[in-house]
Amino acid sequence: MTIEKTMIEKISLDHPESKSADITEGNIQQLKQLFPDVFSEGKIDFEALKAVLGEAVDDSDERYNFTWNGKNQARQIAQTPSTGTLRPCKEESVNWDNTENLFIEGDNLEVLKLLQKSYHKKVKMIYIDPPYNTGKDFVYKDNFHDNLKNYLEVTGQLDENKKPISTNKDTSGRYHSDWLNMMYPRLKLARNLLTDDGVIFISLDDNEISNLIKICDEIFGEDNFIADIAHKARASVSNDKIVSSNHNHILLYAKNKSIIHEVRGKFGLEPDLEGFNHQDEKGFFKYAPVDGPGGAAKGNPYYEFMGVEGYFRFSKEKMTELYNSGKVVKVGNGLQQKRYKHDYEDSRKTITTWWDENLYTSTATQNLKKLLGGDYFDSPKPVALIKKMIELWARNDGDIILDFFAGSGTTGQAVLEDSRSIKFILVQLPEPTYSVNSRGSVIESDAFKAGYKIISEITRKRLSLCANNESNEKGFKFFKLGSSNVVHWDADFENLEPALQLAAKSIKDDRTSEDVLFEILLKYGLELTETVEETMVEGKKLFVVGDGALMVCLDDDITEAVVEGIAKLKQELDTEVTQVVFKDQGFADSVVKTNAIQILKQYDIDDVKSI
Repeated sequence: MTIEKTMIEKISLDHPESKSADITEGNIQQLKQLFPDVFSEGKIDFEALKAVLGEAVDDSDERYNFTWNGKNQARQIAQTPSTGTLRPCKEESVNWDNTENLFIEGDNLEVLKLLQKSYHKKVKMIYIDPPYNTGKDFVYKDNFHDNLKNYLEVTGQLDENKKPISTNKDTSGRYHSDWLNMMYPRLKLARNLLTDDGVIFISLDDNEISNLIKICDEIFGEDNFIADIAHKARASVSNDKIVSSNHNHILLYAKNKSIIHEVRGKFGLEPDLEGFNHQDEKGFFKYAPVDGPGGAAKGNPYYEFMGVEGYFRFSKEKMTELYNSGKVVKVGNGLQQKRYKHDYEDSRKTITTWWDENLYTSTATQNLKKLLGGDYFDSPKPVALIKKMIELWARNDGDIILDFFAGSGTTGQAVLEDSRSIKFILVQLPEPTYSVNSRGSVIESDAFKAGYKIISEITRKRLSLCANNESNEKGFKFFKLGSSNVVHWDADFENLEPALQLAAKSIKDDRTSEDVLFEILLKYGLELTETVEETMVEGKKLFVVGDGALMVCLDDDITEAVVEGIAKLKQELDTEVTQVVFKDQGFADSVVKTNAIQILKQYDIDDVKSI
């Protein structure tokens, strides 16, 4: 039998599956589906697009918009794919084999990009407590050209050209612009991860709240604004201010408010079911007025209905409909609406003033100090605050909570203490716990002296303590952001020998097979908590992902017997579709590499790639 020679497709750094999701290309494809006639030779004809959209287009110079220095670049940064990866750290995790929680150390901009394929429309609720831009917040500037390299340099993971870590001083001419340029791309990427009925909570104080509302209106749509919640964060007040602010803002936006309205009965506080003392054939009910004081001021319509004149809450048409259905009745000399108990049993009420004493920052600080054994983190958010949000919006088993400004890990603790099977994804920058004064001297914090060199170490310690609680076995998988495991051709033409040596390899020397496996999961759009089993096939390690949906063999000296063993395993598992990935230099010889794809095709495995 003659075997057709077909090359295995290699996932190089230029391959789409070597990068995070290409958001720009995705947007273009969506536009092409909606308006195929505005494309000419693969390019968008904007004049044709404007003609299709008609009066919806506003290109006047004086239209309402919100802009700042760097906005276009911030938008581009969000749409630039990442070539990074997330490296598993099993030894620093808790209950690695069973947990579905994730804690990731790294720049949240790059991490959000890397999560785009695997967690698109899967996050039920986002909570973030970003820098408030007080002039003392830790910042570093994103780099449009290579933000991953910029991150590695800033955090000291590259030897050359380390960039200084600083604060966004309020004397800067771009003080507000710098903060907006930091927030805008992160929120753009975060929105993509929300489920259609998902929401985002954002804590902030007065410094940037007006700007935050403007960019959230743009990113989420002003129609998806739900509330600006007043969170009483402090019990004490200052005497040296004209008005002492003791509350913070919590902005709440929906991914799609219309869907939230459809399911709003599932969310909120327990309903008040008092007063349903009357009963008829439809059940228990109570009366509610259909008119009331101040009707004219409120703009209520005035008319006569069933012999009663006044300002009514409903239009005459609606009143007639309610009357005919028996929900509006004449009681004495007036009209009353019947409200049935069964209509309110699944309803929920919420308010915009969160004023409970257990939501104070001082309470949270003391609780964290007690847990960690020292005062190592300033102004953490209360666990009760996050629990309140979860109770409002993430009630179902399997719901994912994302916090990409994780800080000390309050959101993680709230999820770990929840009795349901909800999950978290936390992201925290390895921000140093020391500062440098104007003279260049290092100022060590109590956390630094206690051995916590970076904030993410505090986060991990807190999560470990909570996860190791006797009543809790949930745990978390710990990952670190890093450069791709795939070797990048970056030749110095004055000295080609090192590059030529690397050209014979596709995987970096300091990377493990597990490192490569999780990069494949990310780039293939599989969740990082997907079930992974290890098995031996003809003496070679094989990773079986998702009950056989993906099989990855990264060992050397792969023979045709190994390839046939993988094919037969697919047959045993009876998976409908299986993808297989090998290491590009892992085959015993070129003949095996050539024949592998044909052997697998005989077992209906058509998607075969090498890395």
